[in-house]
Amino acid sequence: MLTSITEGILCCLTGKTANLVLPLESSEPSDGFEYVEVKPGRVLRVRHIVPERQPIETEKQVAEKNNADVDCYDKDSPISNNDGDSGSIVHCKRKITVYRNGQLVIENLGDVLHSEILQCQDGDLEPCSTVEVELADYKDIASSPDPNPVPPPVPPPPGEHKPAPPPRRRRRKPKRTVLIDSKRMISSCKGTHSDVALFFVHGVGGSLDIWSSQLDFFSRLGYEVIAPDLAGHGASTAPQIAAAYTFYALAEDLRAIFKRYARKRNILIGHSYGVSFCTFLAHEYPDLVHKVVMINGGGPTALEPSLCSIFQLPSCVLHCLSPCLAWSFLKAGFARQGAKEKQLLKQGNAFNVSPFVLRAMMSGQYWPEGDEVYHAELTVPILLVHGMCDKFVPMDEDQRMAEILLFAFLKVIEEGSHMVMMECPETVNTLLHEFFLWEPDMSRKGSSKTDTEKAIAASDTLHTLKNSKPVNK
Repeated sequence: MLTSITEGILCCLTGKTANLVLPLESSEPSDGFEYVEVKPGRVLRVRHIVPERQPIETEKQVAEKNNADVDCYDKDSPISNNDGDSGSIVHCKRKITVYRNGQLVIENLGDVLHSEILQCQDGDLEPCSTVEVELADYKDIASSPDPNPVPPPVPPPPGEHKPAPPPRRRRRKPKRTVLIDSKRMISSCKGTHSDVALFFVHGVGGSLDIWSSQLDFFSRLGYEVIAPDLAGHGASTAPQIAAAYTFYALAEDLRAIFKRYARKRNILIGHSYGVSFCTFLAHEYPDLVHKVVMINGGGPTALEPSLCSIFQLPSCVLHCLSPCLAWSFLKAGFARQGAKEKQLLKQGNAFNVSPFVLRAMMSGQYWPEGDEVYHAELTVPILLVHGMCDKFVPMDEDQRMAEILLFAFLKVIEEGSHMVMMECPETVNTLLHEFFLWEPDMSRKGSSKTDTEKAIAASDTLHTLKNSKPVNK
């Protein structure tokens, strides 16, 4: 503690930032560590593991083995290099309306995935039902259709006058309307598929080392995994300029990493602040992002830095407070604060960044485009993982995220907290792997359609959101 105070005083006197993070040379390049220069002088450390796969035989090779003519094979045969071409096509259609009073109405007009989709190997796909709700009465009803609807009022007996009808409400004009109408193929992503890549993105104060259990687990299953260190974190370079740590600067870094390593079907896994970057990439590259996992990412609100945060203090003061900050993170980030959690925090290199980088990261969380409408436009299947004991991200924020997204499934881990992937690696790995292998079952879609659906598919969910306060993660 005294050492931190002394170094903080020297930092104030000299104007230099202590604990400067510099790139480290990898002593074991065989472990898959690479250094990518995303911009001149801006180098990110990336762990890239490409498993050795058995070569998949082509149709021609199989035909030659069986002494058969190649032409006798169907082009749609499952024997193919592109294992992921077979999947289920889901109709993604929804109408998003924003009114001038800040209310948001979302009408799902396409396919709706079953809520218990992850309980079995193949999920069920159900057509949407009809729900008509007045916006003004939304707070008094549930978000789903009532299984026991209230019967219509009994007409008055003869001789009595009918009550006067209520005054007709003037039709409101929407401020903005967004219509999404597309089809997306959702398929099972196995480790044996060469066109699948997994991207892991950490949050503020972390590094790629927090994903060590996931990287080892999925690379052993045959998946290609990519995990970068954000600028100023881990072994990536740490520019001494605050503009290098804005959301847009970091997003462009990850765009360069994504374009360098992306395959045909990519799965993005983000934690905390890293969820925002996964959302950005999924919105920018809808055809390349196949699935997304959001771990304790918070609600679908635009990012805005807090002016009253402790991270607005000078860097030298933050350096003096670094032991207290590390203890606070351990207490809030883990459900338990034992020796095991301290060791995990040390091994994961979490919260081990310079005060300047930490301050610039928290101040640079400005992303006004990432509001509810931005998230509602996503058509990719998304798994939300929430640690019940998380003190950074409330449960209701992830619940609101699940309501806004088109295809979202929320799973809560009771014994986990903010760093749930480090606390409960087996549970998280199993849940993620089940989501990677999942694909919707389309066999029941045709049999469950009704005549009314052929005419029009009406709203399945209607959301009314008041003006939400911006948050930082």
